[in-house]
Amino acid sequence: MYEFFKNLDKRWIFLLMFLSVVIPIYIIGITGKTFPEVPSQLSMDTFNVIEQLNEGDPVLLAFDFDPASEGELGPMATAFTYHCASKGLKLYFISLWPVGPQMIDDVIAKVINPDFPHMKYGVDYMNLGYKPGNEGVIKVIVTDLRELYTTDDKGSGINTIPMMAGIHSVQDFELVINVSAGYAGTKEWIQYAVTPYPDKIKIVAGCTGVQAPLLYPYIPQQLPGLLGAIKGAAEYEKIVVDTYGAEIPDPKYLEASRRMGPQLVAHILIILLIIIANWVFFTERKREREVQA
Repeated sequence: MYEFFKNLDKRWIFLLMFLSVVIPIYIIGITGKTFPEVPSQLSMDTFNVIEQLNEGDPVLLAFDFDPASEGELGPMATAFTYHCASKGLKLYFISLWPVGPQMIDDVIAKVINPDFPHMKYGVDYMNLGYKPGNEGVIKVIVTDLRELYTTDDKGSGINTIPMMAGIHSVQDFELVINVSAGYAGTKEWIQYAVTPYPDKIKIVAGCTGVQAPLLYPYIPQQLPGLLGAIKGAAEYEKIVVDTYGAEIPDPKYLEASRRMGPQLVAHILIILLIIIANWVFFTERKREREVQA
Protein backbone atom coordinates (compact mmCIF):
# COMPACT_ATOMS: atom_id res chain seq x y z
CA MET A 1 0.00 0.00 0.00
CA TYR A 2 2.89 2.33 0.85
CA GLU A 3 4.55 1.78 -2.52
CA PHE A 4 1.23 2.25 -4.31
CA PHE A 5 0.56 5.67 -2.79
CA LYS A 6 4.20 6.77 -2.98
CA ASN A 7 4.36 6.13 -6.71
CA LEU A 8 0.82 7.19 -7.51
CA ASP A 9 0.69 9.28 -10.68
CA LYS A 10 -0.67 12.72 -9.80
CA ARG A 11 -2.94 12.55 -12.84
CA TRP A 12 -5.08 10.07 -10.86
CA ILE A 13 -5.46 12.73 -8.17
CA PHE A 14 -6.63 15.23 -10.78
CA LEU A 15 -9.13 12.66 -12.04
CA LEU A 16 -10.43 12.00 -8.52
CA MET A 17 -10.88 15.72 -7.93
CA PHE A 18 -12.72 16.05 -11.23
CA LEU A 19 -15.06 13.19 -10.34
CA SER A 20 -15.63 14.52 -6.81
CA VAL A 21 -17.07 17.67 -8.38
CA VAL A 22 -18.86 16.26 -11.41
CA ILE A 23 -20.62 13.30 -9.75
CA PRO A 24 -22.37 15.36 -7.01
CA ILE A 25 -23.43 17.93 -9.61
CA TYR A 26 -24.90 15.15 -11.75
CA ILE A 27 -26.64 13.40 -8.83
CA ILE A 28 -28.09 16.65 -7.46
CA GLY A 29 -29.21 17.64 -10.95
CA ILE A 30 -31.02 14.30 -11.45
CA THR A 31 -32.55 13.88 -7.99
CA GLY A 32 -32.98 17.51 -6.97
CA LYS A 33 -31.76 16.52 -3.50
CA THR A 34 -29.12 18.55 -1.67
CA PHE A 35 -27.13 17.97 1.49
CA PRO A 36 -28.97 19.11 4.64
CA GLU A 37 -27.91 22.47 6.05
CA VAL A 38 -27.87 23.39 9.74
CA PRO A 39 -27.92 27.21 9.99
CA SER A 40 -25.25 28.78 12.17
CA GLN A 41 -26.05 31.45 14.73
CA LEU A 42 -24.56 34.12 12.47
CA SER A 43 -26.90 33.16 9.63
CA MET A 44 -29.84 33.12 12.03
CA ASP A 45 -28.85 36.57 13.29
CA THR A 46 -28.74 37.87 9.71
CA PHE A 47 -32.21 36.50 9.04
CA ASN A 48 -33.61 37.86 12.30
CA VAL A 49 -32.38 41.41 11.67
CA ILE A 50 -34.34 41.50 8.40
CA GLU A 51 -37.28 39.61 9.87
CA GLN A 52 -37.74 42.27 12.55
CA LEU A 53 -38.50 44.94 9.93
CA ASN A 54 -42.07 45.95 9.19
CA GLU A 55 -43.88 45.90 5.86
CA GLY A 56 -43.09 49.04 3.89
CA ASP A 57 -39.80 49.78 5.65
CA PRO A 58 -37.13 51.13 3.25
CA VAL A 59 -34.06 48.91 2.81
CA LEU A 60 -30.89 49.77 0.88
CA LEU A 61 -29.40 46.76 -0.93
CA ALA A 62 -25.80 47.50 -1.93
CA PHE A 63 -24.56 44.90 -4.42
CA ASP A 64 -20.79 45.46 -4.51
CA PHE A 65 -19.65 42.52 -6.61
CA ASP A 66 -19.21 41.45 -10.22
CA PRO A 67 -19.53 38.25 -12.29
CA ALA A 68 -16.17 36.97 -11.02
CA SER A 69 -17.69 36.50 -7.55
CA GLU A 70 -21.19 35.51 -8.65
CA GLY A 71 -20.58 31.89 -7.70
CA GLU A 72 -20.36 32.80 -4.02
CA LEU A 73 -22.39 35.97 -3.86
CA GLY A 74 -25.13 35.51 -6.46
CA PRO A 75 -27.15 33.13 -4.26
CA MET A 76 -26.86 35.59 -1.35
CA ALA A 77 -28.16 38.47 -3.47
CA THR A 78 -31.04 36.27 -4.65
CA ALA A 79 -31.94 35.14 -1.12
CA PHE A 80 -31.71 38.66 0.34
CA THR A 81 -33.98 40.03 -2.40
CA TYR A 82 -36.47 37.18 -2.02
CA HIS A 83 -36.61 37.60 1.75
CA CYS A 84 -37.12 41.37 1.57
CA ALA A 85 -39.72 41.13 -1.20
CA SER A 86 -41.61 38.43 0.72
CA LYS A 87 -41.83 40.78 3.71
CA GLY A 88 -43.12 43.63 1.55
CA LEU A 89 -40.15 45.92 2.19
CA LYS A 90 -39.30 48.83 -0.09
CA LEU A 91 -36.15 47.89 -2.00
CA TYR A 92 -33.55 50.45 -3.06
CA PHE A 93 -30.66 48.93 -5.03
CA ILE A 94 -27.25 50.58 -5.29
CA SER A 95 -23.67 49.63 -6.21
CA LEU A 96 -20.13 50.92 -5.71
CA TRP A 97 -18.83 48.57 -8.43
CA PRO A 98 -19.05 49.42 -12.15
CA VAL A 99 -20.66 46.07 -13.05
CA GLY A 100 -22.89 46.13 -9.98
CA PRO A 101 -25.96 47.42 -11.87
CA GLN A 102 -25.81 44.33 -14.07
CA MET A 103 -25.89 42.14 -10.96
CA ILE A 104 -28.87 44.16 -9.71
CA ASP A 105 -30.73 43.77 -13.02
CA ASP A 106 -30.07 40.02 -12.98
CA VAL A 107 -31.58 39.65 -9.50
CA ILE A 108 -34.59 41.80 -10.37
CA ALA A 109 -35.20 39.70 -13.49
CA LYS A 110 -34.77 36.46 -11.52
CA VAL A 111 -36.76 37.28 -8.38
CA ILE A 112 -38.99 40.33 -8.53
CA ASN A 113 -40.32 40.22 -12.10
CA PRO A 114 -41.48 36.58 -12.14
CA ASP A 115 -42.37 35.97 -8.47
CA PHE A 116 -43.57 39.39 -7.30
CA PRO A 117 -45.37 40.86 -10.33
CA HIS A 118 -47.44 43.11 -8.06
CA MET A 119 -44.31 45.07 -7.17
CA LYS A 120 -44.03 48.21 -9.29
CA TYR A 121 -40.83 49.99 -10.23
CA GLY A 122 -40.57 53.35 -8.51
CA VAL A 123 -43.20 52.38 -5.96
CA ASP A 124 -41.93 49.14 -4.41
CA TYR A 125 -38.38 48.87 -5.77
CA MET A 126 -35.86 50.92 -7.72
CA ASN A 127 -32.27 50.83 -8.94
CA LEU A 128 -30.10 53.82 -8.07
CA GLY A 129 -27.24 52.33 -10.08
CA TYR A 130 -23.49 52.91 -9.84
CA LYS A 131 -21.49 55.95 -8.86
CA PRO A 132 -17.66 56.04 -8.95
CA GLY A 133 -15.73 57.05 -5.87
CA ASN A 134 -15.74 53.99 -3.62
CA GLU A 135 -15.90 55.05 0.04
CA GLY A 136 -16.16 58.67 -1.12
CA VAL A 137 -19.69 57.89 -2.29
CA ILE A 138 -20.58 56.52 1.14
CA LYS A 139 -19.20 59.61 2.89
CA VAL A 140 -21.53 61.81 0.85
CA ILE A 141 -24.75 59.78 0.83
CA VAL A 142 -24.76 59.15 4.59
CA THR A 143 -25.79 62.80 4.93
CA ASP A 144 -27.10 63.78 1.47
CA LEU A 145 -27.97 61.05 -1.02
CA ARG A 146 -29.47 63.49 -3.52
CA GLU A 147 -26.18 65.36 -3.89
CA LEU A 148 -24.83 62.44 -5.93
CA TYR A 149 -27.99 60.66 -7.08
CA THR A 150 -30.09 63.07 -9.12
CA THR A 151 -31.45 60.24 -11.31
CA ASP A 152 -31.92 56.50 -11.03
CA ASP A 153 -30.15 53.94 -13.19
CA LYS A 154 -32.73 54.48 -15.96
CA GLY A 155 -32.19 58.22 -16.04
CA SER A 156 -35.46 59.17 -14.34
CA GLY A 157 -35.27 62.18 -12.02
CA ILE A 158 -35.14 61.26 -8.34
CA ASN A 159 -37.89 63.74 -7.51
CA THR A 160 -40.26 62.04 -9.96
CA ILE A 161 -39.98 58.62 -8.29
CA PRO A 162 -42.70 58.13 -5.64
CA MET A 163 -40.70 55.90 -3.31
CA MET A 164 -37.95 58.52 -3.00
CA ALA A 165 -40.25 60.79 -1.02
CA GLY A 166 -38.79 61.09 2.45
CA ILE A 167 -35.46 59.49 1.46
CA HIS A 168 -32.66 62.04 1.72
CA SER A 169 -29.71 60.03 3.07
CA VAL A 170 -28.65 56.55 4.14
CA GLN A 171 -29.89 57.43 7.61
CA ASP A 172 -33.45 57.26 6.30
CA PHE A 173 -33.19 53.53 5.57
CA GLU A 174 -34.15 51.02 8.23
CA LEU A 175 -31.34 48.69 7.13
CA VAL A 176 -28.42 48.43 4.73
CA ILE A 177 -27.84 44.99 3.20
CA ASN A 178 -24.45 44.70 1.55
CA VAL A 179 -23.23 41.88 -0.70
CA SER A 180 -19.50 42.41 -1.02
CA ALA A 181 -16.64 40.92 -3.01
CA GLY A 182 -13.96 43.27 -1.66
CA TYR A 183 -13.09 46.95 -1.96
CA ALA A 184 -15.25 48.95 -1.81
CA GLY A 185 -17.67 46.87 0.18
CA THR A 186 -18.78 45.88 3.66
CA LYS A 187 -15.69 47.16 5.46
CA GLU A 188 -16.10 50.61 3.94
CA TRP A 189 -19.84 50.67 4.69
CA ILE A 190 -19.04 49.88 8.31
CA GLN A 191 -16.22 52.41 8.62
CA TYR A 192 -17.88 55.35 6.86
CA ALA A 193 -21.60 54.76 7.49
CA VAL A 194 -22.22 52.60 10.54
CA THR A 195 -19.33 53.82 12.72
CA PRO A 196 -20.12 57.56 12.43
CA TYR A 197 -23.87 56.94 12.87
CA PRO A 198 -24.21 53.83 15.06
CA ASP A 199 -27.69 54.75 16.28
CA LYS A 200 -29.09 55.58 12.84
CA ILE A 201 -27.53 53.11 10.39
CA LYS A 202 -27.64 49.32 10.74
CA ILE A 203 -26.06 46.82 8.34
CA VAL A 204 -25.97 43.10 7.63
CA ALA A 205 -23.82 41.61 4.91
CA GLY A 206 -22.76 38.68 2.80
CA CYS A 207 -19.20 38.35 1.58
CA THR A 208 -16.66 36.06 -0.05
CA GLY A 209 -14.79 33.50 2.02
CA VAL A 210 -11.48 35.36 1.87
CA GLN A 211 -13.11 38.60 3.04
CA ALA A 212 -15.01 37.14 5.99
CA PRO A 213 -12.08 37.04 8.50
CA LEU A 214 -11.54 40.77 7.97
CA LEU A 215 -15.12 41.45 9.06
CA TYR A 216 -15.34 39.22 12.14
CA PRO A 217 -13.92 41.94 14.45
CA TYR A 218 -16.98 44.08 13.68
CA ILE A 219 -19.41 41.41 14.93
CA PRO A 220 -21.83 41.96 16.63
CA GLN A 221 -21.72 45.66 17.52
CA GLN A 222 -21.26 47.17 14.06
CA LEU A 223 -22.20 44.09 12.05
CA PRO A 224 -24.99 42.07 13.70
CA GLY A 225 -25.30 39.62 10.80
CA LEU A 226 -22.85 38.17 8.27
CA LEU A 227 -23.01 35.41 5.65
CA GLY A 228 -19.58 34.01 4.80
CA ALA A 229 -19.09 32.50 1.33
CA ILE A 230 -21.31 29.84 -0.22
CA LYS A 231 -21.72 28.05 3.13
CA GLY A 232 -23.31 31.11 4.72
CA ALA A 233 -25.49 31.56 1.64
CA ALA A 234 -26.70 27.96 1.85
CA GLU A 235 -27.58 28.33 5.54
CA TYR A 236 -29.47 31.55 4.93
CA GLU A 237 -31.26 30.00 1.95
CA LYS A 238 -32.55 27.22 4.14
CA ILE A 239 -33.97 29.63 6.72
CA VAL A 240 -35.64 31.81 4.08
CA VAL A 241 -37.05 28.88 2.10
CA ASP A 242 -38.32 27.17 5.26
CA THR A 243 -40.06 30.40 6.26
CA TYR A 244 -41.35 31.75 2.95
CA GLY A 245 -40.86 29.02 0.37
CA ALA A 246 -43.50 26.74 -1.08
CA GLU A 247 -43.73 23.05 -0.24
CA ILE A 248 -41.61 22.40 -3.32
CA PRO A 249 -39.34 25.49 -3.47
CA ASP A 250 -38.11 26.95 -6.73
CA PRO A 251 -34.59 25.59 -7.44
CA LYS A 252 -33.25 29.10 -7.98
CA TYR A 253 -33.71 29.73 -4.26
CA LEU A 254 -31.59 26.68 -3.40
CA GLU A 255 -28.63 27.49 -5.65
CA ALA A 256 -26.14 27.81 -2.78
CA SER A 257 -27.28 24.50 -1.29
CA ARG A 258 -26.81 22.85 -4.68
CA ARG A 259 -23.29 24.25 -4.96
CA MET A 260 -22.39 23.04 -1.48
CA GLY A 261 -22.59 19.38 -2.62
CA PRO A 262 -19.53 19.37 -4.90
CA GLN A 263 -17.65 21.57 -2.44
CA LEU A 264 -18.32 19.18 0.45
CA VAL A 265 -17.22 16.07 -1.46
CA ALA A 266 -14.13 17.83 -2.85
CA HIS A 267 -13.13 19.01 0.64
CA ILE A 268 -13.49 15.49 2.03
CA LEU A 269 -11.26 14.20 -0.77
CA ILE A 270 -8.65 16.87 -0.04
CA ILE A 271 -8.61 15.93 3.66
CA LEU A 272 -8.15 12.25 2.80
CA LEU A 273 -5.32 13.08 0.40
CA ILE A 274 -3.59 15.18 3.07
CA ILE A 275 -3.85 12.31 5.56
CA ILE A 276 -2.48 9.81 3.02
CA ALA A 277 0.34 12.14 1.99
CA ASN A 278 1.40 12.60 5.61
CA TRP A 279 1.25 8.86 6.22
CA VAL A 280 3.52 8.27 3.20
CA PHE A 281 5.91 11.00 4.35
CA PHE A 282 6.32 9.70 7.91
CA THR A 283 6.51 6.08 6.75
CA GLU A 284 9.30 7.01 4.37
CA ARG A 285 11.22 8.84 7.12
CA LYS A 286 10.83 5.85 9.42
CA ARG A 287 12.21 3.48 6.80
CA GLU A 288 15.15 5.80 6.12
CA ARG A 289 16.05 5.84 9.83
CA GLU A 290 15.82 2.06 9.94
CA VAL A 291 18.19 1.77 6.98
CA GLN A 292 20.67 4.19 8.54
CA ALA A 293 20.56 2.24 11.81
